[in-house]
Amino acid sequence: MRRMTPLDAAWLTVDSRDTPMHVATLVILSKPKNAAPSYLQDLVDEFQGARSFVPPWNLRIRQSALKNVLPVVEEIHDIDMEYHVRHSALPKPGGERELGVLVSRLHAHQLDLSRPLWECHIIEGLENDRFALYTKMHHALVDGVAGVRIMQRSFSESSRERNMGPPWTRRAATEPKRERQADAALSPTGWATAALTSTRSKARSAAGLGKTVAHMISAAGNRENALTSPYDSPKSVLNKRISPPRRFGTQQYELERLKKICQAANVTLNDVVLCICGAALRRFLLESNALPDKPLTAGIPVSVRPAGDMQVGTAISFILSTLGTDIADPLLRLQAIHASTSKAKNELQALTRKQIDGYTLMLMGPFIGSLVTGLGGRTRPVFNITISNVPGPQKPLYFNGARVDGVYPVSLVTHGQALNITCLSYAGKLNFGFTAARDTLPHMQRLSVYTGEALDELETLLLAKAPTKTGTSRRQKAG
Repeated sequence: MRRMTPLDAAWLTVDSRDTPMHVATLVILSKPKNAAPSYLQDLVDEFQGARSFVPPWNLRIRQSALKNVLPVVEEIHDIDMEYHVRHSALPKPGGERELGVLVSRLHAHQLDLSRPLWECHIIEGLENDRFALYTKMHHALVDGVAGVRIMQRSFSESSRERNMGPPWTRRAATEPKRERQADAALSPTGWATAALTSTRSKARSAAGLGKTVAHMISAAGNRENALTSPYDSPKSVLNKRISPPRRFGTQQYELERLKKICQAANVTLNDVVLCICGAALRRFLLESNALPDKPLTAGIPVSVRPAGDMQVGTAISFILSTLGTDIADPLLRLQAIHASTSKAKNELQALTRKQIDGYTLMLMGPFIGSLVTGLGGRTRPVFNITISNVPGPQKPLYFNGARVDGVYPVSLVTHGQALNITCLSYAGKLNFGFTAARDTLPHMQRLSVYTGEALDELETLLLAKAPTKTGTSRRQKAG
């Protein structure tokens, strides 16, 4: 048994019907060639038949500790697998819309806190002889990126490997500490938690930080400066209180398409991702007459090399950037975003590692506080939306011969943050997961599709040729 940390326990505290605090991974797979008609039922039987488990799959919160400030987590060995492993089927035609409707509904339901904090849904009936695994786990146990990594490490690079057990029976090889830290930081909520923990243990690093932060805020206030300031975000529909129903949508694009735009415009991959998201948000909000005059802002996890740091590797921090939603011209929008992200990253790189730790606390501490106090959606947001770009495996993965076609993060949304966009690179493609509060953004599927049209537009303007259509990007609809 172990007692939860205050920060992990906080995710249980804020878990509610309106804001369930779980994250999920949606994996789409193609059945192996010559798969038996009973392939999926056999898979369900195998998953439900497991009797040995490894953490975090076998962790449960002791009921006597639920009302305590710091609950106790215990390992258990008797798990009702018919409850935790569900079997669902999509109605015909089994397209992305039908899948989005089901995943949206599954993601809206809270986990049962009296049981191990996870569920796995095996979904059959996808078109082209495919199926899906939707696996959700409470944020008190894992952050979003860690959940994706757990599922990834359950797969193999070999299409011939068989007898691979379910994820909860496979103890993943221990990854390097630096990789664990980077994974946690690439999830905004995980990043905030890590930042708070790190800074608490390095309180002395605050010396001189106030002057640095004051400089950054002052620079951001200069309209001729591209730096985006915290709390300078406009009020928007994205930052209100939310209700339980969810919307989830996906898009998948060839990574090479975005890289060619990067080369042509001399910008980063993150810049292009932000640009097409900004274009989609501008169009989406214009249609409902809800576009603010000021540009929306995004919070983005990034890696930086701190000033004077001789350590190997980089530090993970968080920058704010404009999304250029006030700019109609796509190329001018891309330039504004590039200037904003470059300036923000340069400012961070001028800080020491300890100062970066302090900066993270000052920036994201109020975000965590708003969740715990219930003030989210009632105060001005630090930024309007979180957009994350997570690096994933670049070789195809398999599970008992079934090819993994796509891996999509399904994030959480909160009061004051009604939309999350997270993309994950995998096997030469960039997979976007759009998670939203349905009542706030009832037609969110349009937003996801608009990113593809924004990508087409950039290709036309920058590459002087017709954009690549079907076959290199899959236009997917949400529920």
